[in-house]
Amino acid sequence: MTASSSGDRTMFLEIAQVDIKPGLESEFEAGVAKAAPYFQRAKGCRAMSLQRSVENPSRYRLFLTWETVENHTVDFRGSADFQEWRKLVAHTFDGMPRSNTCARLSRASDACPARCRALVSAPKRQQEQRI
Repeated sequence: MTASSSGDRTMFLEIAQVDIKPGLESEFEAGVAKAAPYFQRAKGCRAMSLQRSVENPSRYRLFLTWETVENHTVDFRGSADFQEWRKLVAHTFDGMPRSNTCARLSRASDACPARCRALVSAPKRQQEQRI
């Protein structure tokens, strides 16, 4: 799936849930850091972010923004860098990662009035005071 021909620069967000074998979390995080250049140079990859679950510290979500779905499913997955990425981290996986790709339909800033956007971007303490 690619951006529309009307000039819309729709980006696609891949969200991968990765469960890690207990005790290997630090090794996984180090592998992701070492693999960051693979994603940075991947065709169509525009952003990468790793987040760790607070409730389940062995669960991570890897967020990747791609120009097209094919940049992920064909270009990156078919590359030597994908194989290197897997060599760095696959042994830490507790089961296969689950991945979904999302297309942005709207942003909060597109639909919210200015006050709503201010609350979303305000520090938590300020949000609590305004509510």
